[in-house]
Amino acid sequence: MRLPTDIRVQSATVYFLPIDFRVPLKFGPEITTHVQCLRTCVTVVDREGRTAQGWGETPVAVSWTWPTPHVTVADRTKRMQDFCLRLAQRLVTFDSWGHPMEFGYDFQKQALMSEVAAANQGAGGHDMPYLAALVCLSAFDIAIHDAYGNLLGKDIYDCYGSQYMSRDLSGFIEPVEGSEVNFRGKFVEDFLVRPAPSRLPVWHLVGGVDPLEEADLTGSEPKDGHPVLLADWIKQDGLTCLKVKLRGTDEQWDYERMVRIARLAFPLGVKWLSADFNCTVRDPIYVNDILDRLLREEPEIYARTLYVEQPFAYELEHDMLDVRSVSARKPLFLDESAHDWEFVKLGRSLGWSGVALKTCKTQTGALLSLCWAKAHGMPLMVQDLTNPMLAMIPHVRLAAHAGTIQGVECNGMQFYPDASLPEMAVHPGLYQRRQGQLVLDTLKGTGFGYRLEEMHRELPAPAGVYGEA
Repeated sequence: MRLPTDIRVQSATVYFLPIDFRVPLKFGPEITTHVQCLRTCVTVVDREGRTAQGWGETPVAVSWTWPTPHVTVADRTKRMQDFCLRLAQRLVTFDSWGHPMEFGYDFQKQALMSEVAAANQGAGGHDMPYLAALVCLSAFDIAIHDAYGNLLGKDIYDCYGSQYMSRDLSGFIEPVEGSEVNFRGKFVEDFLVRPAPSRLPVWHLVGGVDPLEEADLTGSEPKDGHPVLLADWIKQDGLTCLKVKLRGTDEQWDYERMVRIARLAFPLGVKWLSADFNCTVRDPIYVNDILDRLLREEPEIYARTLYVEQPFAYELEHDMLDVRSVSARKPLFLDESAHDWEFVKLGRSLGWSGVALKTCKTQTGALLSLCWAKAHGMPLMVQDLTNPMLAMIPHVRLAAHAGTIQGVECNGMQFYPDASLPEMAVHPGLYQRRQGQLVLDTLKGTGFGYRLEEMHRELPAPAGVYGEA
């Protein structure tokens, strides 16, 4: 069915904003100190010729999206940046019309993989993975959703129903065979929390190299007025939730890290921990042994460990690990593995119990995974990619509408707080964590409610401009 509000992409502009970390962040085996942030501006046109602009953003986080010892961080970053330019060019030539969910879904199914294959030609076996491609696409996909809301003069979260979409959810996703779930006649809006809360509990990330106490300090820490030690963060921000990065290769270290953090944090008011292994664990027994030891020796820490996040390698289809023994102990959340709803479906069949959504896998994909997971009784979280600047806003808005088990993770203010000063001037409650919460009530207007015209940020020269002006 053709709708007058159907859109296609008319033009796309690409910017890269370099950001230095104030303190290093350990992603699995790699330590990150610098990131390029991809910002996109997309113009869409509807069937009646009306146009509107939208904006999207995501960090090009190569250590998270493309873990490998065989290609340097600099080379991986350059290849992902080149792929962003390739995507911009392809999006403006993609012959499809529809709602952003329809356009985004069709692009992923019909064009994304062929672009990945073309970009990987001559890579000598060091191929850029699908997850990295999704991250590159996400800033464009977010911008398309933003532009659509701007075109209609509506909050984008008011635009996910039958009035604006030609396809119901059965045109995108399929239930588990034999289940009673049926997506016919259902739309994204049927699975959203409405009205969304204006305050969210916020999770703080405790990195694998973060100093916990003064004895951990090396003297190289920044003196920029922001906390360094965990206790100071907890006191300043009123934190109640800590996400603990673990090694996944040193069982004793991981156990002691959980215990040490809990003993420091619980007396200061922290209520919940989560354990994040970032794809480094090879066998479920490793995680089970840590959890069982906590239950025996530190039952309060075990009880307050709310969930376990992505211990195992993210390409589920390669290993097909049965992880029911872990999820029998604690909720086990897909993160890196949850590329899209089909991987969520596969994960559920292997025993994973929940899904950690990320807007950096596209707004379209995150919403479809949300709907599939909720329909099949899987709890949700929304996890960070150390989102700064504009990237923070779609991230927290997804969390507010998803109905997570406990708020949202946000750690950009830990690793590069000053990168978001222009945005923080407009949305202070979003870029500063106070009383353990984020405040979203300044997000107003059309699209994602950025209020971009009020932000005084000077952008660099575009890295590429594609399509009609």
